[in-house]
Amino acid sequence: MSNNLVIVESPAKAKTIEKYLGKDFRVLASYGHVRDLVPKEGAVDPDHGFAMKYQVIDKNSKHVDNIIKALKKANSLFLATDPVREGEAISWHLYELLKDRKKLKDKAVHRVVFNEITKRAITEAMENSRDLSAELINAQQARRALDYLVGFNLSPLLWKKIRRGLSAGRVQSPALRMIVEREIEIENFKPREYWTIEGDLEKDEQHFVAKLTHFHGEKLSQFTVNNEKQAREIEQELSNTARGNLTVSSVEKKQRKRNPAAPFTTSTLQQEASRKLGFTARRTMSVAQQLYEGMDIGGETVGLISYMRTDSVNLASESLEELRSVIAERYGSDQLPDEPRVYKTKAKNAQEAHEAIRPTSAAHTPDVIKAHLSKEQYRLYDLIWKRTVACQMIHATINTVSIDFSCGDGNTLRSTGSTVINPGFMAVYQEGVDDARAESDERMLPPMEKGNAVQLNAIRPEQHFTEPPPRFSEASLVKTLEEHGIGRPSTYASIISTLQQREYATLEKKRFYPTDVGRIVSKFLTEHFTQYVDYDFTARLEDELDAVSRGEKDWIPLMDSFWTPFTKLVHDKEQTVSRSDVTTEELGEDCPKCGKPLHIRLGRRGRFIGCSGFPDCDYTRNIDDDRESAEPEVVEGRQCPKCDSPLIIRSGRYGKFIGCSSYPDCKFIEPLEKPEDTGINCPVCNKGTLLKRKSRRGKIFYSCSTYPDCDYAIWNEPVAEPCPKCNWPITTIKTTKRKGTETVCPRKECDFAEPREESEQATSATAF
Repeated sequence: MSNNLVIVESPAKAKTIEKYLGKDFRVLASYGHVRDLVPKEGAVDPDHGFAMKYQVIDKNSKHVDNIIKALKKANSLFLATDPVREGEAISWHLYELLKDRKKLKDKAVHRVVFNEITKRAITEAMENSRDLSAELINAQQARRALDYLVGFNLSPLLWKKIRRGLSAGRVQSPALRMIVEREIEIENFKPREYWTIEGDLEKDEQHFVAKLTHFHGEKLSQFTVNNEKQAREIEQELSNTARGNLTVSSVEKKQRKRNPAAPFTTSTLQQEASRKLGFTARRTMSVAQQLYEGMDIGGETVGLISYMRTDSVNLASESLEELRSVIAERYGSDQLPDEPRVYKTKAKNAQEAHEAIRPTSAAHTPDVIKAHLSKEQYRLYDLIWKRTVACQMIHATINTVSIDFSCGDGNTLRSTGSTVINPGFMAVYQEGVDDARAESDERMLPPMEKGNAVQLNAIRPEQHFTEPPPRFSEASLVKTLEEHGIGRPSTYASIISTLQQREYATLEKKRFYPTDVGRIVSKFLTEHFTQYVDYDFTARLEDELDAVSRGEKDWIPLMDSFWTPFTKLVHDKEQTVSRSDVTTEELGEDCPKCGKPLHIRLGRRGRFIGCSGFPDCDYTRNIDDDRESAEPEVVEGRQCPKCDSPLIIRSGRYGKFIGCSSYPDCKFIEPLEKPEDTGINCPVCNKGTLLKRKSRRGKIFYSCSTYPDCDYAIWNEPVAEPCPKCNWPITTIKTTKRKGTETVCPRKECDFAEPREESEQATSATAF
């Protein structure tokens, strides 16, 4: 008989911890939340102190029964859910449920928290238990109540004014606004022409480039040279003046230091995994969860990383000591700074977790444990390990040189380069960047001194146009949300997922595009609920909720201050705004058929241009057609593989695609965009990888890259984890309303299915 019962969130974590604690402890999983608000109106009662009605989540009821059964045989209950607000709430819900059912009589109840799943951390946590935190519970209650009230009141309004099935949310809606506003900015962008003048130089058989910075004594700005005629005149004058040679007029050498980036927070991990590994935010968190909960690394099960939901960049002193020891042994003691590096958290109101994401032991080097990890697990662990080690190494030392070349009186060309003298941390890790457009200046230049003659091979005018801001990637969207203080680390993945599930935005070539419905929803909310999608307002509300978690504010007055004006506005807009006001927009163009004004309208397949005289006039056209007779876009350098006719980009009911220009005589078509590679090996042929594709009806499926040689295909998202029942090389993630999210075997003959470990999704209910 086990005298002590320990409750964690996931079964994987339970198995690992039970090995550490021994026979006197039994460890069970709650499988995430055990209770949630009743799914109907009145679950939160603003008239009675925002009282909340909860019920046991159906799919977790059997896990609650198992906990109750085990508790009968135990003297003590240890609530060991995650060390954050959401984890505190799960422990509280379980405590309240057990108390209501009178199962805690004569039972000692303890709350324990740990930042990593190692024997030392677990033992320390068990020895230093505490009571449940009322402040953290109140903060989670406030968030859940807010999200419920916003969703339950605003979503039906969207159904009435736009279409059924839509949703709005406290955090989701500002994120959608960001994507839509960026798209409008891109559409309204007017490119501006400018020219640069570059010289192709050579010295000692080494080729390099210099750029014109001064002409006739005037320093050139971006738009000083703005047309070809001007550029050609400068080219001619410089060529005539130089006569094949330039003279070095100055050499400026500097030495600079580059410091390593801080260890990972949830946000920066999601950003880097997106940039360097191509992982989605959800995929990153899922794999990180596996590494955190425990892996068998050769007879020993151990959590490989610390808790992965954190804003903190702090590292424990024990970790710092081990990191410095590993660095000294692996890279040399000269790669260590005199003192451990300390980083300051940039995020406002850094959350409850107290450490950055790090390896639980730096001695577990990626190369040593690679054989025990899946491809995804290894890649993410390698990223975390290198970033953590690098953050405690010396700076990189870089020599930079700027060389000016004279070409007659008042004409100067400049070349810059750099040399890494001591790579320091760069030998291990360098941080990625978003939307890098500029060329690296870290090129080698030959040694030169003032007065040296340098061969000029050519003067090249280069035409350029200013570019619009880039569309958001997952990494840059997460970064922007964090900068604005919108959402929290644990919610970024679910925010992004919700925007795509609701079909408010699509991810194409790793960039977000708003859909027609997404545009209209955002326009409606921005115009009529301006305050509630305002970035500053959302950030201030997050700050106030954080103040509740610190015990600095009472959650009920905070709820009152939000609810009273919000519900008044909802009722007002319900009466004063018509559906046509929301879904119809004047185009400023007359109908070519009847002369009445044309409108942009929302139909079942998205926005289109139609006559305001409908139904008397049935004129319509696609919104992206300037005119019905618009010339189709030709696919450069390609011919139809069936008839050799040019290929063109066409538009159909399911979007744009590549088709033969000889249609209908030739009916060849292919997708406009290349499918996304999941990197997961095909379990049938073992030659290809599973690609994420869209069906003709827009439904996502996954199929082998070697098709038609291999026709293996599945509907659900694959995971590089073998089925524990039949050992099939992959499993899939399946979500249904009845059973929620499960890990299932894709083979029909295997019935393996278990609830998806939900600690990664624990905050999904609060993300909207």
